Amino acid sequence: MSTHSVQVAGLTRELPLFEVAPGVTIAILNILGDVELVRACAKELASKLAAKEYDVLLTAEAKSIPLIHTLAEETNKPYVVLRKNYKSYMGDVISAETVSITTNSNQTLYLDAKDQPLVAGHRVVLLDDVVSTGSTQLGMRTVVEKAGGTVVAEAAIFTEGDRAKWAHVIALGHLTVFTS
Repeated sequence: MSTHSVQVAGLTRELPLFEVAPGVTIAILNILGDVELVRACAKELASKLAAKEYDVLLTAEAKSIPLIHTLAEETNKPYVVLRKNYKSYMGDVISAETVSITTNSNQTLYLDAKDQPLVAGHRVVLLDDVVSTGSTQLGMRTVVEKAGGTVVAEAAIFTEGDRAKWAHVIALGHLTVFTS
């Protein structure tokens, strides 16, 4: 398998390359199980977010869950995970549609009824592992706004693709989209 070498938060990783569409290849970041990388990235993101005033961190499941948990420990802020599957115990949810670049299918993001008070009337930082197309960011933002919260910042380990499009995202690095 071909890989792309990246440096982030003082660490080097070899990311596998994956063709997401004919002639379009991306480097896949999978932080699940990489405790060293998650800790280093959370520490750096906490430092970059220190100047922001916010109340809660929010992400979509699943790959960024260890990152948001570790970042919450670093910042002493609560966090919310938007689910991708509805469960009856979630109650009266708030939801929004999104399309993932890696699954190429529509997904719905659900804000559990128990988490809605953490978002309503609060300042929220959106967090993801990689911001690529912006679809997940838009879905998260829509859920936050429907819940009565305000997005005050967006953060990620990497942005991907058009660097200028993601200038507002607090990120630790940028990934190239490879085309042939």
